[in-house]
Amino acid sequence: MKNITILGATGSIGTQTLDVLRSEKDKFNLVGISANSSIEKVINIIEEFKPRFAAITDEKAYEDLKNYVSINNLKVDVLFGIEGLNTISTLDEVDIVVTSVVGMVGLVPTMKAIQAGKDIALANKETLVVGGDLVIKEAKKHNVKILPVDSEHGAIFQCLQGNKENEVSKIILTASGGPFRGKKFQDLKEVTAAEALKHPKWNMGQKISIDSATLMNKGLEVIEAHWLFNIDYDNIEVVIHPQSIIHSMVEYIDGSVIAQLGTTDMRLPIQYAINYPNREKKIVEPLNFYEMGSLTFEKPDMETFKCLRLAFQAGRYGRLMPTILNGANEEAVALLLDNKIKYVQIADIVEECMLKFDAAKEITLENIIETDYKVKEYIKNKYR
Repeated sequence: MKNITILGATGSIGTQTLDVLRSEKDKFNLVGISANSSIEKVINIIEEFKPRFAAITDEKAYEDLKNYVSINNLKVDVLFGIEGLNTISTLDEVDIVVTSVVGMVGLVPTMKAIQAGKDIALANKETLVVGGDLVIKEAKKHNVKILPVDSEHGAIFQCLQGNKENEVSKIILTASGGPFRGKKFQDLKEVTAAEALKHPKWNMGQKISIDSATLMNKGLEVIEAHWLFNIDYDNIEVVIHPQSIIHSMVEYIDGSVIAQLGTTDMRLPIQYAINYPNREKKIVEPLNFYEMGSLTFEKPDMETFKCLRLAFQAGRYGRLMPTILNGANEEAVALLLDNKIKYVQIADIVEECMLKFDAAKEITLENIIETDYKVKEYIKNKYR
C-alpha cells in the first residue's frame, strides 16, 4: 500500500485524486492533506479518509478547523501555513506527494519532498516553470520520480515509454484553444472574466481557466515540457485540437507519431501517475470511436494570444525570466478576477514585467522567491 499526501486536496485535481483513491481503497492510504480555506470540504475529507495531518494556509480557516477538530475529538493534527505544507510533504511514511496547489506556493514544499526522497505526482506547473533547473537536479540527486499529472504531460510520458530519448524528434502539445478559439484581438477587448472562465472542455479552477483562455496555460506547459522531457524549445510544438481527444503526441526521428487518446477526464492521468509503472482498471468512460466524429487541428494564433509567444520567449531566455513571466501572470489574473483590469491587459502586463525586471541572475530558490515578490508588488502598486 502506498502512503500519499495531497497538496491542494480541495481543488480540481485534488478532488479528482480523491476519486481515484476511492476506487482503489486497498492500494492507497491518505496520510496528509492541505487546503487554503475550504474547511467544509476539508472536514468531509477528514471524516471519510481519516488522514493524520491537515495543513491549512488561511489563518482564520486554520483556527476554525482546529476548533472543530478539538470539539469533535478527531484524530488529526492541524498544521498552519507553508511550514504545514513542508511537514506533510516530508513525513517519513509518505511514499508519493501529489502537488496540486496552484501557483508559486507549491515550489518550496515540492523541493522539500524531493529532498526527503518522495516521488512527486506533479500537477503544479509553476514548480517546473520557475524552478525547473533546481527541481530536476534535486530529483536526479535523490533518485526521485517526477510523474506528470497534467493531461498533456501525462500523455507525452506515456508516449515515451519503451523508447529512447535520442530517438525523439519533437513533442506536440495539444490545446483545446479555450473559450476564445478563432477570435481576433479586436473581438476580445471587452470580454469579461466570467466569459474567460467558461472553458469548453475542462472543469478547472479559476486561475487555470483564465490561463487557458489566454493560452498562458499552454505556454507554461511548454516550459514544463522542456524540463520534464529534456527537450529543446525548437522541438516543442503547440497544436490547437478543439475536441481534446488527443492529449498530446511525440514524433520520432523516423517520422512516426505516437499519440495518447482518452476521454476528457483528469482522473485518467492522475490514476496513471500515482500507480506508475502499473496500470489499473479504468475509472473513466472509454472512448467510443463510432460516436467521436472528426478530429481537427489548427495552428495557434500567437499574435492574438500573445501569452503563448511570451512563454516561448521566457523559456528560451531562461534564468529568472520564467519566474518573471509566471509572477506577472499570477498577479494579472488575480486583477482580472477582481475586475481591476481587462482580459487583454494580462499579456501587456506580463510583457511589461519581462522588459522591466532583471532576469539574468543565477537561479537559486532565494532569487526565485525574491523576484516573484518584486514582480507582484510592482503590479499591485501600479494597478490596484
